[in-house]
Amino acid sequence: MRRVLVARLDSMGDVLVSGPAVRAVARQAEVVLLAGPQGAPAARLLPGVAEVRVLAAPWITPVDRPVDAELVAEVQRIVTETGVDEAVVLTSFHQSPLPLALLLRLAGVRRIAGASVDAAGGLLDVRLIPGEGLPEDLPEPVRALRIAAAAGFPLPEDDEGRLASELPARPAAAGTGPYVVVHPGAAVPARAYPAERCADVVALLAARGHRVLVTGGPDERALTAAVAGTAGEDLGGALGLADLGAVLRDAAVVVVGNTGPAHLAAAAGTPVVSLFAPVVPAVRWAPYGVPVELLGDQHAACRGSRARVCPVAGHPCLASVPPTAVVDAAERLIGARS
Repeated sequence: MRRVLVARLDSMGDVLVSGPAVRAVARQAEVVLLAGPQGAPAARLLPGVAEVRVLAAPWITPVDRPVDAELVAEVQRIVTETGVDEAVVLTSFHQSPLPLALLLRLAGVRRIAGASVDAAGGLLDVRLIPGEGLPEDLPEPVRALRIAAAAGFPLPEDDEGRLASELPARPAAAGTGPYVVVHPGAAVPARAYPAERCADVVALLAARGHRVLVTGGPDERALTAAVAGTAGEDLGGALGLADLGAVLRDAAVVVVGNTGPAHLAAAAGTPVVSLFAPVVPAVRWAPYGVPVELLGDQHAACRGSRARVCPVAGHPCLASVPPTAVVDAAERLIGARS
């Protein structure tokens, strides 16, 4: 069976939304998934991935490495060791596949597909043009599927194209019985619901009879402790990515901003209350394929800015959402699911 390199070089959420495209390729070939350091743990959860390789790409995310001969040699090693001679380069609308395509071509990959606004010359054998053959306002999973299909890997009819993940049993830290998850952190500060509002959400959910687990990474322990207070159960820093996915899978609903765990919840099949800052478009980045209650002012002044730190005093796009609205949305999703 031939081996195909599928590349998605950015964060956890970006890798997870590429899952349907990975499965499409995996129906015809063994998939070697080339991920960045932030996305590699998520790559290992995707069905259809035969092997994961990691490349820190300085044109995708800030990394402390130069663009030099060693980078060229690293890509050559990956291509040689994995035996791939074909590649599908998955990117978001604001990224270019051409830097990686150049390195792959130098390494001897004979056929490369990607989406590029810029003329690709001999770098892409299959080129989708955003805004022409590839509409701009597509959900990210659909965009990735379009690129894979153009490369000759359509999604089979028996696959609904939803996100998916391979997860372990619920970890002991989550206990037994039903619960709601509140995940207050976000890698990009502009996308986070204010911590004091998250704490109010936890307290209100608990007052309405829900058990609440508060999740977060090792560097978010102070945040999760403050948000959990005495009403919730603090799991900050207690879970690896696979265990976090299992906790999200077993939740009645997940309350989360536009950050990686929102897509992990979707990949686990769990409804999401999405506290979504419009710095990027919800039509592209809202949790995909599960019931969603989208909250946040999608017409705020920060709309489409791609800002990492809120450019508007008071963070009004999310701070304007009252905790009662969040809890009501969570209960609507729980009621619809039961």
